[in-house]
Formats: sequence, C-alpha cells, structure tokens
Amino acid sequence: MQHHELAAQLAALQQRQQYRQRVRLDSPQGVHVSLNGGETLSFASNDYLGLANHPVLVDTARDAMLRWGVGAGASHLVTGHSAAHEDAEAVLADWIGTPDALLFGCGYLANQAVITALLGRDDEVFADKLNHASLNDGALLSRARLRRFRHNDLAQLESLLQNSRARTRMIVVDAVYSMDGDEAPLPALLDLARRYDAWLFLDDAHGFGISGGGRGALAEYALHDPRVIYMATLGKAAGVSGAVVAGSRELCAWLVNRARAYIYTTASPPALAVTVSRAVGLIRDEAWRRARLAGHIARVQAASLPYPVLPSRFAIQALMVGTNSAALALAARLAGSGVWVPAIRPPTVAAGTARLRISLSAAHSEQDIEALLAALCRP
Repeated sequence: MQHHELAAQLAALQQRQQYRQRVRLDSPQGVHVSLNGGETLSFASNDYLGLANHPVLVDTARDAMLRWGVGAGASHLVTGHSAAHEDAEAVLADWIGTPDALLFGCGYLANQAVITALLGRDDEVFADKLNHASLNDGALLSRARLRRFRHNDLAQLESLLQNSRARTRMIVVDAVYSMDGDEAPLPALLDLARRYDAWLFLDDAHGFGISGGGRGALAEYALHDPRVIYMATLGKAAGVSGAVVAGSRELCAWLVNRARAYIYTTASPPALAVTVSRAVGLIRDEAWRRARLAGHIARVQAASLPYPVLPSRFAIQALMVGTNSAALALAARLAGSGVWVPAIRPPTVAAGTARLRISLSAAHSEQDIEALLAALCRP
C-alpha cells in the first residue's frame, strides 16, 4: 500500500465498522480499573486467575529487579541467558510435565520459532481454521504448504494427512480457541499424529493455569509423547509476561540452534523469569482461584441473556451478537453503565459473527458477575 492510500483505507475501515482504537488503562490490571480516566468494571483481561497485580508477584519482581537489573542486555546465545531464565525453564518443565522447556518473549514469537525451525518448503502444516493468527503467520514464514481444515473436523484432517506426501508434517491447533472458548479434540489429534507420523503442536495460551489442575492440556489429557510440542503464554493465567515452549530435550536443543525468533532477539528480563517461577507456585498452591473461576463460568453459562453464549468451560465466554453495528452498540451501552466488554468483529472473527468477548477472572466477585448479567439484560 502506498503512503497516499492510507487515509482512504482507514476511512474504509471506519465505514465497515472495523476501525480499531486503543483504550488507555490508567491503573494496574484488575477487574475494577480506570479506563480512559473513568472507573470501570472490566471483563476484558486475560488475567484469568487474578495474578497480574498480586502483591507477592509485585514484591518478587521488585526484589528480582534489584538483583538482576532491568533488562537482559543480550540474546540467549550471547550473554542474555541468566540463571534466572534457567531456573524458570526448569520450574515450567517440571510443572507442565516435559523433559525440557524454553522461555520466549511472547507467544507470537514462540509460535513462529517452533514452526519455522522444524518445517520448510518440502513440508506441510495442517491447521485448524480457527487457529490464532500467530500460528498461521508461522506457517507462512516457514514456506511449508499450509493446509487448513474445518474447525475440529477430524475426518477432513485425516483425509488431508492421508493424501500428504510431505517430508515432515505438523498438526497445529489451539488447545482452547481464543474467540469461541471451545477446545480442540486433543486425544484424537494425538492419535492422528501417531498414525500419520506428524508433529502435534498445541498452543495452550488460554488453558495453561486453568486445565489439568493448572498444569495445562498435557496433564488434562495425558498427552505426553515426544511428538507433542506445547506452548503456553505467561501473560494470561500466570499474570506475568512471555511464553514457554515445552517438549523433549532434543526439541529444545534444536530450537536453541535453529529457531531464528529465539536466536536473534534479546532475552526477556531476568526479573520476569524469577516472577514466572513464583507465579507457578501460586498456580499450584492457590487452587481456590480455579474453583472460583469455574463458579463464575457456570453462572454465565446458566444465565438467560438476550444473546446466546457459546458453550465453554474456560474463562472466554463469547456472547454472539451478529452484526458489527449491534456488537458495537451493545459494548457502548455497557461502557456507559460502567461495564467494559470488548466487541470483537471481522476479520478477527467471521463476517456475521461479531460478538462480545466476556473474559472472566478469579478476581471477579459474585457481585461483579451479577452486575455484568444485569447490565446485559438491561434494555
């Protein structure tokens, strides 16, 4: 696109009601926050366990910063790989239940790193149509052939695998889908991966800390197999920042040697690695957070609302509105009553499926949930 086309294209986005603007957070992350200068009850955070502003993690990060400084100062393969990173990787591998793990700056980088390091021109990626954009981008960057199958359609996926002549195959899915809140059929996908000699790459960004007693999808479904690659982000339920890729020792060694998104970037701050280790301890020890979140989810799922909520046992509760204008109008009405729930529109979701994406947290009280439901039912 040429520079002189930008204004017209931005105007076109506004005309289609797809123009996006940021809201400004004026307080620490939480459920009662200041947005654009006004106090708001928020249902728009991925802080599923309420750890992002936990005083223990704040104190841990502060003390770790005094010990390690602010930045890592170098990539992992130069002098940026600290004992703090190494300790956090060991803690995460043990918690997830894999032989090894690697820290990344964010989930987007982690997904690109895995796919591009393992696949090339002669290979194929088999991706669910509702996968996160970072997984699709990683597949495109790898130059492998991208084959997308209908959402959770195992029959179509098996047909694609049967017809594949690729040197290396990889099945790529979200363990929990970020806009619908439903799950991939992981045991059946692992069975297909075994039968057709494929990698199975799981993005468990929205399940880590919640499913499997907080350990994530591998523990939930006993998916321990050297062909399984596990990725979880650490800025959602863990409340910190970054991402982890977990799997075999050989896999992690290969990524250290060949993953460009790992090699050619400065390591994340060591203080964050220390804080991640402490967050895992809170996830392990404070199971009441998962229980409270489960109660909130059940309440929303059982509510009688003007629009349907997609079935989900996770914190993502998708209120299906339909048109862009209706979703924006409902979000604006809620915002006017002091409740913030973002409207999600195409191209993030398919045309005609605009929705409000309700994100629940253990930090919400029962009164907060009732306030949300009352606001949604108010004319």
